[in-house]
Amino acid sequence: MTPLYARRRRTVLAAATAVAAGALLTTGLATGTATAGSAPAGKPVLGGAPVLLSAAARTSLIQEQQATAAETADAIGLGAKEKLIVKDVVRDVDGTVHTRYERTYDGLPVLGGDLVVHEPAGGARTVTKAVKTAVGVASVTPKVTAGKAEAQALAAAEKAGAERTGAESAPRKVIWAAEGTPVLAYETVVGGLQEDGTPNELHVITDATTGEKLYEWQAVHTGSGRSLYSGTVTLGTYKSGSTYQLYDTSRGGHKTYNLARGTSGTGTLFTDADDTWGTGTASSSSSDQTAAVDAAYGAQVTWDFYKNTFGRNGIKNDGKAAYSRVHYGSNYVNAFWQDSCFCMTYGDGSGNTHPLTSLDVAGHEMSHGVTSNTAGLRYSGESGGLNEATSDIFGAGAEFYAANSSDAGDYLIGEKIDINGDGTPLRYMDKPSKDGASKDYWSSSLGSVDVHYSSGPANHFFYLLAEGSGSKTVNGVTYNSPTYDGSTVTGIGRAKALQIWYKALTTYFTSTTTYKAARTGTLNAASALYGASSTEYKAVDAAWKAVNVS
Repeated sequence: MTPLYARRRRTVLAAATAVAAGALLTTGLATGTATAGSAPAGKPVLGGAPVLLSAAARTSLIQEQQATAAETADAIGLGAKEKLIVKDVVRDVDGTVHTRYERTYDGLPVLGGDLVVHEPAGGARTVTKAVKTAVGVASVTPKVTAGKAEAQALAAAEKAGAERTGAESAPRKVIWAAEGTPVLAYETVVGGLQEDGTPNELHVITDATTGEKLYEWQAVHTGSGRSLYSGTVTLGTYKSGSTYQLYDTSRGGHKTYNLARGTSGTGTLFTDADDTWGTGTASSSSSDQTAAVDAAYGAQVTWDFYKNTFGRNGIKNDGKAAYSRVHYGSNYVNAFWQDSCFCMTYGDGSGNTHPLTSLDVAGHEMSHGVTSNTAGLRYSGESGGLNEATSDIFGAGAEFYAANSSDAGDYLIGEKIDINGDGTPLRYMDKPSKDGASKDYWSSSLGSVDVHYSSGPANHFFYLLAEGSGSKTVNGVTYNSPTYDGSTVTGIGRAKALQIWYKALTTYFTSTTTYKAARTGTLNAASALYGASSTEYKAVDAAWKAVNVS
């Protein structure tokens, strides 16, 4: 679970805006039909673009790839104790199949063992690995007890200020291969609440031979009705008897629930007698529908954005919706995504009158789910910054896609929710350092920066790739984006920039992708989509150099 922004804001706000598993502060067997697989309607046909898959076609292709996983493992040189488990499959218009695998060793999950196998139609197979180190350990029998690992994890959570901590389950044995030499380890997940009230899902990795703590990361990411932020909007609802439910059956069955200031459980499904929801104004009432309207609207726009822009059928690409919960806690200034519940959750902000349900926040949170179900970018270090940037990029993309005059698309993150109390946005993509903490450019120390601020260079890269450097005005907002080397970057347009980032995320990024690897992945994506000698490929290279990644 990841918060929308970092806890530094606690010095300004009564409560931090921490976003859980990605809080704001992630093939078709045929290509000729929409049900089996086709390019998104109305989009130019690019050979490297993903095919729009029906749920049945995707399931069938996953089963087909799993059936040959042992042969694939042998072909790419894995050891006899290693096995591959299919996580996702993408099929491109030109017939190329990208299969994303998780790995096991002697029956144990390998953290950092994920990889993607790329198989062009009639071409040579290539592989993208999270780590290149060979996986192998001397023994899978631990010398340290699971109890010691659990105690260490609880101590780490308490040190971070967590409350009501407790291991969610017994520590599990894993192979830790994400950094350095692979070792036998325990993974312990600590529950409870973080210090600001955000749910806690702290993962702690303990060396099962020496008892040393190797790593830790937080899995909770902090992204017709009258909405607060988007004006009067049309909603997908369902009539049950004489009562309407905030239940969108046309988009995978998304439902919006009321937690009524609670911090656990699903809550109560919003219902209404006349199918006219909300008042368009903020209310401190825990039963207020307006926040629910914004959350439901954000969910449906984000669903449509992914489907019509990339041919993605829901967060997991399986046609099934997540759900939303509003009115979380009291004076909770954040929103978050959690894989464990497959849901988005929104606080009501300071005074319970500033809900964090704006459109770009909704797009940000659900994009954490997309990242989790594709590259799985680890929420720490440089990969964590790329995880956060991905949610900002697609959150902005969803806002532009909506073309809503009440909340026009921009390259500002959280500009509607006034989280700083002075009308300024949470983050700026054209010059990230304008928020006072984010980084404009890559440096060797970036990996030690909070992920909400190390996202800056990737956000900056995306803005430069889409719009270019220098001063310009887009939808009434003026930007002036600098470059590290003083170069002039010419943008290729937001539509192409989004296609390149999405393809890189879904077919070339892995759990351990760094900024250098992200450069390689986006260049590969641009080559697949537009050609290695294309203007788009050269623009990707120039934009990375402009943020000091080369």
